[in-house]
Amino acid sequence: MPAARVEYIAPWWVVWLHSLPHLGLRLQRVDSTFRPRDENYRESLLFLGLVAAVCLGLNLIFLTAYLVCVCCCRRDGTVQTKQRKSCHVIWSTVVAGLICCAAVGVGFYGNSETNDGAHQLIYSLDNANHTFSGIDVLVSRTTQKMEVDLEQHLVRLSEIFAARGDYLQTLKFMQQMASSIIAQLSGVPVWREVTAELTELADQTGYVEYYRWLSYLLLFILDLVICLIACLGLAKRSRCLLALMLCCGLVALLLSWTSLAVDTAAAVGTSDFCAAPDTFILNITEGQLSTEVTRYYLYCSQSVSSPFQQALTVFQRSLTTMQVQVAGLLQFAVPLFPTAEKDLLSVQLLLNSSESSLHQLTALLDCRGLHKDYVDALAGVCYDGIEGLLYLGLFSLLAALAFSTMICTGPWAWKHFTTRDRDYDDIDDEDPFNPQARRIAAYNPPRGQLHSFCSYSSGLGSQTSLQPPAQTISNAPVSEYMNQAVLFGGNPRYENMPLIGGGSPPPTYTPSMRATYLSVADERLRHYSNEFPA
Repeated sequence: MPAARVEYIAPWWVVWLHSLPHLGLRLQRVDSTFRPRDENYRESLLFLGLVAAVCLGLNLIFLTAYLVCVCCCRRDGTVQTKQRKSCHVIWSTVVAGLICCAAVGVGFYGNSETNDGAHQLIYSLDNANHTFSGIDVLVSRTTQKMEVDLEQHLVRLSEIFAARGDYLQTLKFMQQMASSIIAQLSGVPVWREVTAELTELADQTGYVEYYRWLSYLLLFILDLVICLIACLGLAKRSRCLLALMLCCGLVALLLSWTSLAVDTAAAVGTSDFCAAPDTFILNITEGQLSTEVTRYYLYCSQSVSSPFQQALTVFQRSLTTMQVQVAGLLQFAVPLFPTAEKDLLSVQLLLNSSESSLHQLTALLDCRGLHKDYVDALAGVCYDGIEGLLYLGLFSLLAALAFSTMICTGPWAWKHFTTRDRDYDDIDDEDPFNPQARRIAAYNPPRGQLHSFCSYSSGLGSQTSLQPPAQTISNAPVSEYMNQAVLFGGNPRYENMPLIGGGSPPPTYTPSMRATYLSVADERLRHYSNEFPA
């Protein structure tokens, strides 16, 4: 009898998901029993996907209303408000990026768990197929030995022992034992159809799992790239990167809600199966296997006897009886019929190989191996698989939250970039302390310097003896001031206010200031000409 079975206990998330209300498209209550071929049950899973679609619609409506309000709101031009909004935009984007990175981490774990569960299922299906195939091979091989090979040897031995009726009676008895073995083996189920279905299921599972895993991997990469684009757009203050981030964020938002719909439907459907897997398997195998055989492998308990025990016992006794008969013929008939030795040795070798096949068949038909594969498959699907789907659903929710936040902060960042550029445009380009002017000066050659009043007046040929009025306010040394003036303006000039030692450079003369200096110079020249005629 088999040892104590490995118990399968449904985890708490399976019980929780299975207890969720199942509603059809007409909002009628549907039985939560796993029935994938039932149209009403399929509609209940589709309804869960539609709930996620409704949430996506509400999310898009909220984003649209928010963007309209942001675009239509009145701008506050105070510096404090601009700085505060800029800080809010940066921190909101940083938090959204951190949420997105956390979501990708959760998604990677969930994707790995689901992949492990799928591979565990495929591995268990392959092991079960190997067992079923081995049973079919042993049964067919033993049947062929008893029907064909043994029959040929018995026919030749009957010809040799034609003169001895007792030996012929022994051969006839051996033939009856062989027929009994064939009859017992015919009661063993043929697993060819089951093997074909399990092989197809394993192939489909591997195919779907590969593209599911790859799709989520690409989605994770897309989310990380969008976060990188958002960071670069804020760092470089690029409206192009910001627009690209908004477009890609909207696409990622749609994909997040779509993946949430698929994950929810898959998790609930799989939980319905894991809540009562034995019942579902008993229903689908009802026309292919007997209920006794199915229950034997599903439960594998000591209270359930093997349905193959009687057949294997008859098989063992028949082989033992045949081996005893062959040994007696070798001992008593060979001295009288030496030509029968070869056939008798061949029959003995055939019976020995059949006994070896019997031991292998007994081990393969035992419920412990197949039941272990069954429990391992359930563990892969109901533990790792559904747990991974739940983590992937959490990833979808966090990603939707992160990208919704990024889309909400996008218009504020756009307006902040526009306002900052407008403020730069209002600054005088001639100011050397304008950041834009400093950037432009690196690519443009220096322009001609403006002459001060002193340098202009000293260039007049007839007024070489004129001196500028005494500077009574400034106490700074003239040489120091003129040296700094040369550094800043290119030409030495005199100012009315001392700036040396104050930590400030001399002011920059604009064209309007130059015109004022020229008009004052002309007025003073006319005054001196009238007072001191030549």
